[in-house]
Amino acid sequence: MHEYVLVLLVAAAVTYIITPLVRSFAVATGAFTAVRERDVHTTPIPRLGGVGIYIGFVAAALVARSLPYLGTLFSEKQILGVVAAGGIVCLVGAFDDIRELDWLTKLAGQILAAGLMAYTGVQLLSLPIFGTKTYLPTPLLVLFTVIVVIASTNAVNFIDGLDGLAAGVVGIAALAFFIYSYIVSRSFEPANVFSTATFISAALVGCCAGFLPHNFHPARLFMGDSGALTLGLLLSAATITLTGNVNPGDVTANQVTAAFLPILVPLAVLLLPLVDMVLAVVRRTRKGQRPWQPDALHLHHRMLKIGHSHRRAVLILYLWTGIVALGSVSFVIWDGWRPLAVVLAAAIVGAGLTVLLPRWRASERL
Repeated sequence: MHEYVLVLLVAAAVTYIITPLVRSFAVATGAFTAVRERDVHTTPIPRLGGVGIYIGFVAAALVARSLPYLGTLFSEKQILGVVAAGGIVCLVGAFDDIRELDWLTKLAGQILAAGLMAYTGVQLLSLPIFGTKTYLPTPLLVLFTVIVVIASTNAVNFIDGLDGLAAGVVGIAALAFFIYSYIVSRSFEPANVFSTATFISAALVGCCAGFLPHNFHPARLFMGDSGALTLGLLLSAATITLTGNVNPGDVTANQVTAAFLPILVPLAVLLLPLVDMVLAVVRRTRKGQRPWQPDALHLHHRMLKIGHSHRRAVLILYLWTGIVALGSVSFVIWDGWRPLAVVLAAAIVGAGLTVLLPRWRASERL
């Protein structure tokens, strides 16, 4: 565990230290987010923060490579493939932050990055469906891998609408997946808690923690597409490297939960961004718009409309991310009714805070 703590701290420290330099570069290159009708900020804010996040991840990988246990992971090409793929989407996102690219170019970059990861071994090798490892033709599994990467990167991009929201949500999701991956990895034969998925998750938690002080409201720097695409790709890499290799029976002794958790947990850690993305696509296509055409009807916009302040809306969305992501992992830790009771109680609290806090604050002002 101490090697993971070191990786997390290195990622956090490097990201935190390098981000002000990235901000200066963003200002010098004119990489600003202009004030648009759908935005909640009132002054132009520099973006390009994803470059700092990516540098933090690379620093964590370099440190991990020199460690006695995590260093053994570098005998294969998976982590190097993730670093290279992250560099591709970060570069594409950085160009978009500075000059704005068309959607097709960005999609091509995501497909190229996903293909590179699959080539280096970061791909679904099987699908844990209904309690058994299901093997499909390799081309089909590669296609599923590309779809997962594209869905994850765009889901994070869709939810990046409030200061600190995307970084916090991904950080919580990565923490939940770190716990899940660490527990599941202990059941491997031979037992080994040092896995690619666990390393990526730990480094990702650190990157988000290091970036948040610069990005929480009022933000001094936005992550931009360079950050959203990078975070989405890293989170998808963690879920792919574990989900495609896990034996459902190793997750828990309970046959019912074993049948669903290997699929449920990866979905749960990304549930909030995925729900926001799906709702946006459905909403826009029903109106005859293109799915990527922006609007001001995302979940975070709705939180503001019902009366939450900027910071409180972000914190409540953090809460919901934690309830779903950490709640799903609790089923791996405990058997029986306890995790269900805890998740239901937390969901009731979350619903109460979501609905009642704006009313309470409004009545307090009267």
